[in-house]
Amino acid sequence: MRRPVLNLRTILGLAAIAFLAPLASADDTFTLPAGTTLRVRLTTNLSSRTTETGDRFTAEVTEPIFNKGEEVVPGGSMVEGRVSFVRPPGRAKGVAEMRLTPEKISVPGGAQYLISAALEGAEGAPDVKVVDEEGTLKGKGKSKKTTAEEAGIGAGAGAGVGGIADGGTGALYGAAIGAGAALAHRLLKRHQDIVVPQGTELSFVLNRAATARKITPPAESSK
Repeated sequence: MRRPVLNLRTILGLAAIAFLAPLASADDTFTLPAGTTLRVRLTTNLSSRTTETGDRFTAEVTEPIFNKGEEVVPGGSMVEGRVSFVRPPGRAKGVAEMRLTPEKISVPGGAQYLISAALEGAEGAPDVKVVDEEGTLKGKGKSKKTTAEEAGIGAGAGAGVGGIADGGTGALYGAAIGAGAALAHRLLKRHQDIVVPQGTELSFVLNRAATARKITPPAESSK
């Protein structure tokens, strides 16, 4: 039995296919480099009172992303993710915390990016700030200095009222009442939940590159 013999033309043809295949594959993909900023608008209401670890959230891309002059993530693309950590305010530590982890970008036309990113900023969520590289959201609360000043103001106001009401002796009682009111106000503020309402502007930064395959739109039917 004779073995098939490959002529020079066949060999060159196979070599060309092997060389061009990776190039064609690369041309059919989009890449988001690590460090890319993803700006979105939250479409889900989140709160440390009602949201639990593992709950899903969605957001809409507000600024398109370009790579090498080509729009790879149009505005209006949807981001899906999960709440990876929630800690309601407690008695010992009165500041609530929450962490959002985006997982996927769905681009119009069907392309999807699986992403890893950390929250960098949140605009529109009252009394909330990002506190670490993992993107943890935390209630702002107040500094010890501000708390002391509020207590001093409360005590002073109480002393003034007490002094007017009872000559000078009532000032001591008034000061105690004022300081107590300031402390109660501080405790109420301290134990507030984090609220991240729908419409909050969030910015995430990709930890690593993400790649998605281009989706060829269906051909328009002839009229």
